[in-house]
Amino acid sequence: MIDLFPATSDQRALLVVQRVVAAHAEIEDRFDEIRTIAGVNQAFFDDKVISGIVTLDYETMGEKDRAYAIITTGFPYIPTFLAFREGKAIVSAYRKLVRKPELLMIGRCGINHPRSAGLATHIGVALDIPTIGVSKSILCGTSEQPADAGEFHQLRYGGRQIGWVLKSKANCNPIIVAPGHRVSMESSIEIVKHCLRGYKLPEPTRQAHIYANLIKMVHNNDKENHTRQR
Repeated sequence: MIDLFPATSDQRALLVVQRVVAAHAEIEDRFDEIRTIAGVNQAFFDDKVISGIVTLDYETMGEKDRAYAIITTGFPYIPTFLAFREGKAIVSAYRKLVRKPELLMIGRCGINHPRSAGLATHIGVALDIPTIGVSKSILCGTSEQPADAGEFHQLRYGGRQIGWVLKSKANCNPIIVAPGHRVSMESSIEIVKHCLRGYKLPEPTRQAHIYANLIKMVHNNDKENHTRQR
């Protein structure tokens, strides 16, 4: 397979990579019994990307492990090309985990992407691991809007289902759930609902968001202290 994280910003070359990712994505269940599940989220400062991963016990949602990575990126923020900005940090953090989880839940899109190659799908294919994408807004497609907590509807684009729109908590906007790789459409929504613990976001990505921003705060404080000591 070609390099899925090439050192280029040529969008024609990146479109070729995304076509490869989409062609290799498997939207069917190919995972063992889920004992642990990890959430992934990113934070940013200066020209750096922080990827935080938190592994949880699937039944209790108790924390089992955590890891992070920080990389310098020269790739700009371009919607629908986030994997080329954030992907290497996620891969680096994942490889630091002592015990790999059965499934990775990523705070970005999966196949609910104009080219079926969102960050969760890209990472799933690159590492050949089961992934689910959870995002806060619709990138592409249309759906009936759920009214009550726990209600969900199909998200459709180009004549096919690409995910779900889920009302995860009352008085909050819905979240978007989609398979990334090696997870079926049905399992993606079942797993995310299982991981809800009274917040808008499922616990794996919520904890990863907290962790990534904690690392960002620590590094910003270190930077300020270093500046004052000069």
